[in-house]
Amino acid sequence: MPKGYWIARVDVRDLENYKDYVAAAKPAFEKYGANFLARGGAYTPLEGPARGRNVVIEFPSLQHAVDCYNSPEYQIAAKIRQQVADAEMVVVEGI
Repeated sequence: MPKGYWIARVDVRDLENYKDYVAAAKPAFEKYGANFLARGGAYTPLEGPARGRNVVIEFPSLQHAVDCYNSPEYQIAAKIRQQVADAEMVVVEGI
């Protein structure tokens, strides 16, 4: 079964309150087996507009990745994130 991946590109507007998002999202990530492969860090923009924070999260399956996003636990965190950051997020299936 192929793994699933979240790819998120984020500009944090309020770093102090973004910490509340990180804490609120943790239970959902633990419940759905999230494994962070990239979480911020240095990056080199190559094409198109860049965002300040890039995140890649691996899940056991595509369904785990989608279910994590849609879970009540993560939706609480998402509301916090949407107030303090701008983001684009996609879920992709691994090969």
